[in-house]
Amino acid sequence: MKQVVRLVLMGLVLVTVALISALTAMRIAIHGSEVEIPKLVGMAPQDAERASAALGLQLVIERQYYSPEIAEGRIMSQIPPSGVKVRRGWQVRVAQSLGPQRVSIPDVVGQSERAAELTIRRRGLEVESLAQVDFPEVPSDRVLAQNPQANASGVAAPKMNLLVSTLSEAQSFIMPNFVGQPLGNITSSLQDAGMRLGDVSVALPAANPNSPVLPTPIATSPQATPASIIVSQNPAPGQKVRAGTVVTFEVQ
Repeated sequence: MKQVVRLVLMGLVLVTVALISALTAMRIAIHGSEVEIPKLVGMAPQDAERASAALGLQLVIERQYYSPEIAEGRIMSQIPPSGVKVRRGWQVRVAQSLGPQRVSIPDVVGQSERAAELTIRRRGLEVESLAQVDFPEVPSDRVLAQNPQANASGVAAPKMNLLVSTLSEAQSFIMPNFVGQPLGNITSSLQDAGMRLGDVSVALPAANPNSPVLPTPIATSPQATPASIIVSQNPAPGQKVRAGTVVTFEVQ
C-alpha cells in the first residue's frame, strides 16, 4: 500500500514539474516575441521604416499635417508611443509633417461641386468629405459652405470639407379636371393634389350682335365668388404637373 501511495505522489510531482516547465516555456516564448516601440518622432520616413523593420514592426504613414515645429517630411506623431511593448508584426501608425502652412485656402462657396474640386486640387489640397443637403431656394450642385473657411490660417491638414446643395425630385401629378365645378369647392382638392391656386378671372358674356348699341356705363369689374363656375383652367386637364404648380382659372 505504501508503495502505491509513493508512486502516486511521484506521479503528481512529475505532472507538477511538467506543468511548471510548460508555463515557463510559454512565458519565455511570449516575451521573447515582444519588442519595445522605438521613438520615431522627428525621423525621416526612410529611417523610421528601417528602425521599425529591424524590430519586426510595420510602419504605416496614415496622415499628413501642417506643423510649424516639425520639419517638412519628418514624423510628427506615432501610435503606439515609444516605450510600449508589443508583439512582432505590430503596426506603428505615424503622421508626417508638411511643415508650416504655405497654401492659401480658396473660396469655393457658390461654385459647382466639380469646379470647387478642381480649384481645391490646383492648390494642392484634397476634398476630405462632401455632404449634400436639399435646399430648394438654391440651384442644385452648388457649394453652400466649406471648412476651413477661405484664407484661413493655422489649418491642421491639407483637406477641405464641402456642403453641396441638391434638389430632390418633386412629386408629379396628372392635372385634374375642375371645369364645371364651383370655385369654392376646389381649394381642398388643389391642396390634396399638391398645387396652389393662382389668378382667377371672370369671363365676360359674349355680346349679342342684334342688340342695339348703348353707351357703356362706368362700372367695376365683376368679381369671382365661391359660387362662380369654372369654365377653363391652366394647366389643362390631363397634363403632367409637379407639386407646387400654380393653377389659374376663368369663371362665370
